Amino acid sequence: MATFQRRKHMLFVGIGVLMPIFSILAQQYSLQNLVDASKNYLPVLKQKQAQVNSAKASVTDTRHSFLPQVRASEQLSIASVNSIAGSYFNFIPTASTSGGVRAASDLQPNSSNLAALYGEYELANFGLNDAKLQTAQANVGLQQADLERERYAAELEVARYYFNMLKTQYRLATDQQNVKRYDSIFTIIKALTISGLKPGSDSSLAKAELSKARITYNQTAGSLSQLKEQLSYLTGIPSQQLLIDSLAGNFLMQKPLPLNFAFDTANNPLIDYYAKRKDILLANEILIKKSYLPKVILAAGTWARGSNIQYNDDYKSLATGLGYQRFNYAIGIGITYNLFNGLYRKDKLDINHFDTQASEFALQQEKQSLYSASLRADAALQATQANLAELPIQLGSATDTYKQKLAQYKAGIISLIDLTNASFVLYRSQTDYIETLNDWYLAQLDKAASTGNLTQFIQTIK
Repeated sequence: MATFQRRKHMLFVGIGVLMPIFSILAQQYSLQNLVDASKNYLPVLKQKQAQVNSAKASVTDTRHSFLPQVRASEQLSIASVNSIAGSYFNFIPTASTSGGVRAASDLQPNSSNLAALYGEYELANFGLNDAKLQTAQANVGLQQADLERERYAAELEVARYYFNMLKTQYRLATDQQNVKRYDSIFTIIKALTISGLKPGSDSSLAKAELSKARITYNQTAGSLSQLKEQLSYLTGIPSQQLLIDSLAGNFLMQKPLPLNFAFDTANNPLIDYYAKRKDILLANEILIKKSYLPKVILAAGTWARGSNIQYNDDYKSLATGLGYQRFNYAIGIGITYNLFNGLYRKDKLDINHFDTQASEFALQQEKQSLYSASLRADAALQATQANLAELPIQLGSATDTYKQKLAQYKAGIISLIDLTNASFVLYRSQTDYIETLNDWYLAQLDKAASTGNLTQFIQTIK
């Protein structure tokens, strides 16, 4: 505990100048705020949600396709009735003629009226309906998994930009402190030069270092603006209003304890998407098997017909054929099966089999990739954890050294080179600490994302 307190004291000494600067950056958006904003804003997520809705609508459409087919028709026509006996295949588009088989050709007009009501229902298709419904529902699962994967990726991207923006924000404050430090050195040297205690070359060198520090500050400010624009693109929040909460001022003072994320294969959206792809192919395999089975069809119909030609081939007036004169009905059960269905089914199953194999390999590849990423994050965490134990000591020593060198320079004991070297070491110690701490957060982020615990990690960033 005493060691921790000493290190914490060193941090306050080394970066105490930074905190007033961040009091200006009032708390605006936490990481969770930014993630929520991106979920409600990004068009790609709205696109994925629309695809989920479309898949759900397809389930309803599939259910409705099981309803009986009932067709009503009415036909009025005037045509000749002039035919001969004989048969033909119905793939030739020839208008059907009923009756009119006589010894001589007769082109007298015939008026007729035909109305029909016909219904058809698949009485039994041996599980095909269930297979269609399961495939449609599997597609809903796939689209939902795709949406969750896209959301997960958006959360990860927002979090990565958040930490990089946080780092750059503190880096900007460090650069501003560095500018002030060199400005103070230049002011001191300028006074000593005017009094004749120091050569004019020291003043020129200090001015050059001050200019370099300002250039570095400008570059960091530009990087911060770019990061704000990127976060604005992801969240829809105008970049001018985009101020992050800086972890409530705790980014430099403390960090959350390392979280022991277990590798979650069941709830990881990056894995679940590939699992759902495999599920839909397995459902499609059942659908293929059921699609090529026989179908038992129940059919029923009724129709009414009128014609101006009487039973003895006597032509009446055309108006006679406009009314209904005969009524009929029919009901029956039929079975239909294509004798080549076995061959078609085998071909389709072969294709689906290889697609299923490919999806299984893709699932295994994603698991291996995420597991490897988790191990790399562990290695990065170990390295940054070790560095974070040393950096406070480095920062405290660099701060003390700079103060000593500044006093020695004023006393004429050392040269300007020694003073600027001490200033550079202090600046590097500050930036090293910020970079290393940011690396620690990013490694934690990668660990959480690869193990499927990204949401839980984001919730710990208060």
